[in-house]
Amino acid sequence: MKSEGDEPTPKRRRCSEDQEISCSPNEQLSTSFPNETSLFHNEPQHEEESLPKPRGVIKRSWEYFCQQSKKMKILEENKQISQDNKDLQEKFDFTVMSYNILSQDLLEDNSHLYKHCRHQILSWNYRFPNILSDIKQLDADVLCLQEVQEDQYGKEIKPSLEALGYHCEYKMRTGRKPDGCAICFKTSKFSLLSSNPVEFFRRNIPLLDRDNVGLVVLLQPQFHCKVTTAVCVANTHLLYNPRRGDIKLTQLAMLLAEITNVAIQEDGRFCPLVLCGDFNSVPYSPLYNFLREGKLNYDGLPIGKVSGQEQSPKGKRILSTPIWPQSLGISQDCMYEEQQKQLEKETERGEAKENTLEASEEIIMVSQRLPTDLQHSFQLSSAYTHYLPDSGLPEVTTCHSRGAVTVDYIFYSEAKDNISEQPGEEI
Repeated sequence: MKSEGDEPTPKRRRCSEDQEISCSPNEQLSTSFPNETSLFHNEPQHEEESLPKPRGVIKRSWEYFCQQSKKMKILEENKQISQDNKDLQEKFDFTVMSYNILSQDLLEDNSHLYKHCRHQILSWNYRFPNILSDIKQLDADVLCLQEVQEDQYGKEIKPSLEALGYHCEYKMRTGRKPDGCAICFKTSKFSLLSSNPVEFFRRNIPLLDRDNVGLVVLLQPQFHCKVTTAVCVANTHLLYNPRRGDIKLTQLAMLLAEITNVAIQEDGRFCPLVLCGDFNSVPYSPLYNFLREGKLNYDGLPIGKVSGQEQSPKGKRILSTPIWPQSLGISQDCMYEEQQKQLEKETERGEAKENTLEASEEIIMVSQRLPTDLQHSFQLSSAYTHYLPDSGLPEVTTCHSRGAVTVDYIFYSEAKDNISEQPGEEI
């Protein structure tokens, strides 16, 4: 099944240009406070004796962005936690792993993408123990998984993760698609406040005829520390088709609207946000920049250039104005229109909290703007550097027979007084 929206992608990092790349995928980063970048290597486990060891296979390079958490682990191991590090214990550190585990049905339906892989390692019986080994080794507090096949989720994935101390939330794609997105978290670290699935398919809107989904959860930290607010975690897998940037932007706007609805607090501010997923868009593309900068003027932007997946996209069709119909009920601020109207009324009446429009996480409500302006209310940074620090080579999160690029991300909201271009800052 080679469809415009369902092409699968195995995930891993690339460390060298002149070595063969194998197909045992994973993607993990640590989101915590504040940052230090270091690398450690992870090799696929459970190598079958009957399989010859591939020549020139690259060890995956994991980027570790948690300075304080790393220091804490070292200190705890040495039992040397001092008074100077007391403040570290008062912060709530947690790690996040985003991983497209590649639905087996989609792999088999798109086998032409994996001609460079040995047939034996493409079987689920080989891949799942390796996937589980990666998850065990990295031991993240929150997992955001994409292309989670429903039958495998019920029989193997969920029970295995529950045995490791995770609670799992799952949203299957609509239609007859076999997979979906999952968010799993350590019950020793969080409790679930709410789980909110997002379906991008709309029967009465021709633009939204694809079956992609998202999932937004609200988590409450379990530890007694200064951080008392909840944490919002969102996960999605946007449409693949490089030539349908209009659909990608609309799906993203729908996800952001739900995140806004879930993450807003009584004082008008947002709780900390972690946004993960396979966005099928490359770094510094218009879609990526929109997430990072919080704004996009799409006047004259070709649909095929929104995601940056193709350097010379076919077709010159320009994004329409507006991109999505009014009947969708989502504003240019990527909010539910009814929610935005209510917030505007509260502001006019003076009922909104004093800091509602002063914080960096403010709801952006602008009465005068161009019809081609899109905005969202989150100040997001990427946990990725997009270039490996030692070699300077581009990061790679998806590798198949057609190419190798970055399309997967972990975004997080930064504290207002801690704006930085470095990964792993405080959220």
